[in-house]
Amino acid sequence: MAQVVFHTKALSLLLRTYILAGIFTVISLRMADAGTLPPIQTVFIIVMENNNWSSIKGNASAPYVNNTLLPMSSYCAQFYNPPGIHPSLPNYLWLEAGTNFGIADDKDPSSNHQNTTNHLVTLLNKAGISWKSYQEDISGTTVPLTIVNKYAPKHNPMVYFDDVTGTNNANYSYGISHIRPYTEFARDLTNNTVARYNFITPNLCNDMHDNCVPVSNGIKQGDNWLATEIPRILASAAYTNGGAIFITWDEAAGTSDGPIGMIMLSPFARGGGYYNNIHYTHSSTLRTFQEIFGVTPLIRDAANAANLSDLFSKYSVTSYSQTANTFQLKVGGVIPGKTNLIKVSTDLVNWDTVSTNVVSTNNFTFTDSSVTNNVRRFYRVVQVP
Repeated sequence: MAQVVFHTKALSLLLRTYILAGIFTVISLRMADAGTLPPIQTVFIIVMENNNWSSIKGNASAPYVNNTLLPMSSYCAQFYNPPGIHPSLPNYLWLEAGTNFGIADDKDPSSNHQNTTNHLVTLLNKAGISWKSYQEDISGTTVPLTIVNKYAPKHNPMVYFDDVTGTNNANYSYGISHIRPYTEFARDLTNNTVARYNFITPNLCNDMHDNCVPVSNGIKQGDNWLATEIPRILASAAYTNGGAIFITWDEAAGTSDGPIGMIMLSPFARGGGYYNNIHYTHSSTLRTFQEIFGVTPLIRDAANAANLSDLFSKYSVTSYSQTANTFQLKVGGVIPGKTNLIKVSTDLVNWDTVSTNVVSTNNFTFTDSSVTNNVRRFYRVVQVP
């Protein structure tokens, strides 16, 4: 009896859908597992400041976010800072370590430093995965443990961990080499020498924290900064070859917990203005980064959170149909502009490409009119990265 079997899974840098296709009987249908993340190679996270999502979305002072980023991105409508966690520093620590360590102030590392090694960048370093923290207004000659111009340590969580700073040693070489002036970022993008994990903090004027002259509007100044800096990343090899940009806010305004913003751009994103109403916190971001880079164990509250996989494209067969001489399948979660190959085999060893397409939407349909009852055919759908 002819049979049809679907099996979807991710392999290496290719997303592949395997289909054993015949004519009459469907044995099973298994789609991609929920929560699976695509093969992201480079992460950029940019942290803005102190605004509820309702203050950003639809705000005329943020035209770049609303008119450019949101229509091309995937974003969250129900993203929160962890419950009751304020002010800034505890939230930045949470992004790095899944907890605030009981800290409820913005004091410098001299008061709030931690001796644990159980935090993200140390797990990355142990796994041989490169990381950098790019900070505006620092010199790069020392570990920036205190306020410099419009740089604030409370917005740079790595300087609160003794294994990064040599326990508050401004001359500690490891900390200096990994915490760099933002002025170096454009050069590193151009030379394709950015790290795989890049934590970026604008200064207090550009992160929407302060109202600085001459703009005197924190949201607008932050939006202007994003409008200048995001295109640099989008044009880089690090982004186009499997990158992802996460733009978020550290906390909601006042004593509110949100929602706050989380915007994600990537060649792997669902994009097109897709958003969801899943409840997320900074623990979700941390879990997502750990799963992208494959570093374990999940750090503290990250183990309790949903990851952000719903924001990414689900490359899978969504339906199929068949007649006596025709087999048709529909593929969803397609990344616009990527090349999709339909391959056919009769023995699962030798494969012939029977269709190649590049679509501008998130789905396509393939029809094979050469199917017969007495010839078993296998189909492979390959999205080329």
